[in-house]
Amino acid sequence: MKTLVLIAAAALCSATAFAQTTTPATTPTTAATPVKTQLKELRKDVRAYNKDKAAAKNDIAKGDLNAAKADIAAAKTEKADIKGDATTLKSEGVKHPIKLAEKEVKAIDVKDIKGDVKTVKADRAAEQAAVKSGDIKAAQADQKALKADRKDLKADIKQAKRDGVKHPMHHVK
Repeated sequence: MKTLVLIAAAALCSATAFAQTTTPATTPTTAATPVKTQLKELRKDVRAYNKDKAAAKNDIAKGDLNAAKADIAAAKTEKADIKGDATTLKSEGVKHPIKLAEKEVKAIDVKDIKGDVKTVKADRAAEQAAVKSGDIKAAQADQKALKADRKDLKADIKQAKRDGVKHPMHHVK
């Protein structure tokens, strides 16, 4: 008789335990963004923050305080976005997401500079070859391309310096 009562009590306890658990809700239709996409957004935020800080610094040097205040406010909003993205990535398991994003931004800048240096060298060689062959129009076209590529190189160097790369041309070997 005791055994029957104990079995009934155990069945009753297990029935109440199953009754208390809820069925899992349906999964949302939009999946969470992958970590790579979140890191890409973080890199964009880091670049925007660096750009806003540099613009504020230039505006202060020029004496335009109103524009500097606007740039500082934009930098503060970017910083808040960076912190929000970082907490999300930390919850996903990424260690030191801000440092990782800054490192990736610097690596991308160096890669861009290396590519620009290669195109400048190729344009210079093409121009010299056109001059040797006596083709004036090709030499002039190559000269214009060389000028445009040098301008791109200068812009990439400026961006790399703004993003924290020390001596960006030293990395181009």
